Amino acid sequence: MRRLLADIEYRLATPADAATIAEMSRTLIEAGLGWSWTEQRVAQAIRNRDTLAVAAVQGPGIAGFGLMDFGDETAHLSLFAVRGDLQRQGIGAGMFEWLRRSALVAGIARINLELRARNLHAQAFYRALGFEQVGRVPGYYRGREPALRMALHLRKPFR
Repeated sequence: MRRLLADIEYRLATPADAATIAEMSRTLIEAGLGWSWTEQRVAQAIRNRDTLAVAAVQGPGIAGFGLMDFGDETAHLSLFAVRGDLQRQGIGAGMFEWLRRSALVAGIARINLELRARNLHAQAFYRALGFEQVGRVPGYYRGREPALRMALHLRKPFR
C-alpha cells in the first residue's frame, strides 16, 4: 500500500533520535562496512551547531533522516536515508528540499556528498535532484569499496 506524504512530518532531529538514526544508518547505509555512525557520533552531530539534522517522521517512528554539515560556502551531506519500505514515495525528496532551502538561506554555493559506487538507486535519486558526478574515490569505504563524489551547485562561489 502506498502511503501518502500527508502522513509525513519533517522536523529537526534531536539527540533523542540518535539511537534510531544510528541503527538506520547501520542497516541502510553502512551495511557490510562496519558501524561508524554510532548513537554517540550521531548525537554529537545533531548537537553540532554547524550540522543540520532533519527527520522525516511518520506517527511515532522515524521514516528517514539527513545530516548535513555547513561550511562557509560548501555543505556536505554526511548521512541521508529513508526506510526501505517507504522509499520512492517522495519522502527523501521532501527531506532534501528542506536541506537545500536551508543551504540557500545559509549562503551555501555547493552541496557535496559521497555514495557507494555500486548504489545505482541512490545515484539516480541524487541525479534527479540535480547532483552531478565530480569524481570517484577508490577504497573510500574502509579501503574496500569505491565511492562516487557528487555535487549540486546552488550558486556561483564568492571566492
